[in-house]
This record gives sequence, C-alpha cells and structure tokens, in this order.
Amino acid sequence: MDNLHRFETINDYNTFNNNETLHPLVSVVDLSKASPRQASNMYFGFYTVFLKEVKCGDLRYGRHTYDYQEGTLVFIGPGQVVSVDSNGKTYQPKGFALVFHPDLLYGTALGGHMQDYTFFGYQSNEALHLSEREKRLVLECFSKIEYELEQGVDKHSKRLIVSNIELFLNYCIRFYDRQFITRDNVHQGTLESFEDLLNGYFRTDKPQTIGLPSVAWCADQLNLSANYFGDLVKKETGRSAQEYIQSRLMEIAKERIFDRSKTINEVAFELGFKYPQHFSRFFKERAGQSPNEYRRTVASEFHDN
Repeated sequence: MDNLHRFETINDYNTFNNNETLHPLVSVVDLSKASPRQASNMYFGFYTVFLKEVKCGDLRYGRHTYDYQEGTLVFIGPGQVVSVDSNGKTYQPKGFALVFHPDLLYGTALGGHMQDYTFFGYQSNEALHLSEREKRLVLECFSKIEYELEQGVDKHSKRLIVSNIELFLNYCIRFYDRQFITRDNVHQGTLESFEDLLNGYFRTDKPQTIGLPSVAWCADQLNLSANYFGDLVKKETGRSAQEYIQSRLMEIAKERIFDRSKTINEVAFELGFKYPQHFSRFFKERAGQSPNEYRRTVASEFHDN
C-alpha cells in the first residue's frame, strides 16, 4: 500500500468522494457518495473529523490501528497521514467527514484557541466512542454547518459556520471527559503503568544516557499519543503529566540526597540533569531549600531523633 492521496484543499477531498464543493474552506462530506475503493494512504492539509457509520476498513495512523468502530469519531490535524487497511478488498466508505481548512479560522476566536482541542493530536486506539444520543447531536451539528453551506456565502456565513464548528468541538470535549470515566476498563492500569515506568526508569542508567523522561517518551512507552496520555493523566490526577513526572522526580531526589555517600552533583547526574545548577534550581523551587540545605536539615532532624 504505497499509493498516497494528497488532499491539500477541501475541493481535492470533495472531488475524491464525489461531493460538491459549496465552500472552498469547509465541507460536510457524505462518504456514501464515494466510489468503492481499496486501501490507500491519505495526507490531509486541513482539519478532518470522521464519523464512521459501519465497519469498512481499519483506519491507521503510523504503526497503530485506531480504536475505530461504528459510531466513533476520529480527529486528524493538518499535515497528518493516515491509511485505511481493507486487507486487499474493495470497500464502500460510509459515514460523514467534517473538513475545514486552517484559513477558515483566521481572525476568529476559534482560531486563537484551536490548541485547546488536543484530540486533534490523538493517534492510535483513542477514537471518541459515541452513544446514540451523542451521535444524533453530532449529526445535528453537521446538519447546521451543511445548512449554512447550502445558503451560499454571505457576510454571515463565516461567523455562523465557525460558531457551529466550535460548538461541535466543545461537545467533543464533554464527550471525551465522559469517555475517560466510562471506559475505565480501557484505561485501567495506565496510571499504575506510568508509575512503574518512572520507577523503572530511575533504577537504570537511562537518565544518564537519555536524560529526564519526557511526557512524549512516557506516552510512547505506554502506546498512547502524548496528547491523549496527558489529558488522561490530568483527568485522573488533576495534575499535568509533566507535573506528575516532576513530582515523582522530586520524591526520588529527596531519597537520594539522604544518601550522604553521594555528592549533590552525583545525585543530579544520576537523575538525568546535565548541569548540577539546573538540579539545584529545580529542587529549591519545589522544596524551598537547596539540595545541600535540605541534606543538612534532614541530617539534623535524624540526629535529634
């Protein structure tokens, strides 16, 4: 499956799916109008949201298959490449796609905070699973956008279309919040695995060779995208994944500082800090004392007891 379809414009994608282009920067695409086709790689130069109606090929991003079944939404940001794996068979696409170009958002409130919709950075096994009621609401949002497109472009079009896209995306934030709770069977053990991953990391020489563990590295080790992983940790703990890592790093730092056989510089190096002064600054910001001051305080308290 080496063929790559590049969709730089909304019209490119409409043409591929036998849909009429009513607006150059946005479209609600009825995938059932597309001709039957085989698997291919697809590059999108715009925001794309798929609503899948029936089983019709597996959608992939990178090396992972989306958790993508009937009644699910998948969000694809500009510049991403996905593929449909149909096991060599011809399939008939079904469902809908909302596609909108970043140019549509210039000068709008939505354009200023698109980064808040982190699900456009989700990758594998992270589709949004809709209830029947949620699915009807999504289709209603799509219908309102389509209605505006069918009226023809006037001075109200952009504001109304963008407002309806923003409403839809805000509903998706709510639906994902619900999914983080209701799909505990899928997420169960993620935090425990995260904790084990960090503990194991600092028991090896990886900090000295790789450095401090990043959110992206941890997410990759847990087979999650950085955005999805970060949102999941935030929902479960109230802290960002980065704050969680730093909190665990601080706990380990305190344990090792207590070992007076090691210098502060050695502790800093073991934890993955390239420069001891960076470790000292990190430690003081969180403990209110420098590593040496903390060591003296702990030693004094231990001696007094």
